Amino acid sequence: MMRRIIAAAAVALGLLAACAGSDTPEGGVVVARVDGTVGPIMERYIDRVISDAEEQRARLVVLELDTPGGLDSSMRKIVQRIGRADVPVAVYVAPIGARAASAGTFITMAGHIAAMAPNTAIGAAAAINADGSDIEGTLGKKIENDAVAYIRGIAELRGRNADWAEQAVREAVAVNENDAAKLNVVDFVAADLDDLLRRSEGRTVTLRPGVTATLTGLAEAPRVDLEMTPWERFLAFIADPTIASLLLSIGFLALIIELYAPGLGVPGVAGAIAIILGFLGFGLLPVDTAGLVLIGLGLALVAAELFVTSGILGAAGAVAIVLGGIIAFRDTPADFRPPAWAFATAGGILAAVVLLLFAVVFFADRASRRARSDPFAF
Repeated sequence: MMRRIIAAAAVALGLLAACAGSDTPEGGVVVARVDGTVGPIMERYIDRVISDAEEQRARLVVLELDTPGGLDSSMRKIVQRIGRADVPVAVYVAPIGARAASAGTFITMAGHIAAMAPNTAIGAAAAINADGSDIEGTLGKKIENDAVAYIRGIAELRGRNADWAEQAVREAVAVNENDAAKLNVVDFVAADLDDLLRRSEGRTVTLRPGVTATLTGLAEAPRVDLEMTPWERFLAFIADPTIASLLLSIGFLALIIELYAPGLGVPGVAGAIAIILGFLGFGLLPVDTAGLVLIGLGLALVAAELFVTSGILGAAGAVAIVLGGIIAFRDTPADFRPPAWAFATAGGILAAVVLLLFAVVFFADRASRRARSDPFAF
């Protein structure tokens, strides 16, 4: 019973964490370290960082980028988010030894300010299949021409070298930081974050046509690091293509085991959760949809627990609800985010119902055993 109470408390805390907001001082410089594969989780993370900076009227957002590339759909949403930002966004290819390859090239050139650290690289933006092979035939030409038009538009909007950007897509060319600055691919080379802020001081950037912002007071402004939360890091981990592939494989194998030996429960539930997370990792299932599907699965498992009372379905349902709540609502704008008290109340009611059910079953089973052992007791 104590283990079940602790598990119920963990569910409530997880839901509260899913809806919690961040606290950023106004007028600061927001720094986010963006590394790994470009995908739905990175997209949501960058959206959260920029949204938080907008709410707190930050002077500048610095995205320290290090990526080998990733999904085209997520890259485009990141570029669009930078394009509609109400605060200036600097994309800084860092730390030393980092790269902005493939999709990272688009993101870097989309920044209001684009800079690179020493010993970094940018380019190699040719489109390829998810398995690394070339895209052949007419489809390959369509995708290449579409990508060229897109990156040229980004470069021309920011006043950068559109011809080189086209070469990065058509010929997969790449350059280091010094050549990138000479070719006007990026604005300058910065030794570190302090150097980036010094070089950005006094610059006037165009947020969108007709809207400009002048960067002042960057050195004196409070600096805020917005790291990924532990949950976001977990989601970013499962978004890795290798991990996502393993999740899908394990999930389908678990479902086969459940179909071969029905009634076990654990393989079927674990397999369903693994497949949902695998689809999320590959970007085949939108983040919000994946979260809502997990919440629905969790509620169904908890409802099934009322009839089966095995403990397994209820625990799995609690895990699914927590994961779903975190995935679906963690980065939702505050105006649309479900209030934390609502999740806490729902979690408390759910925990009370499940605990009451367990108590009834436990004492009924205990009374039944006592009656069988001593049938003449009064």
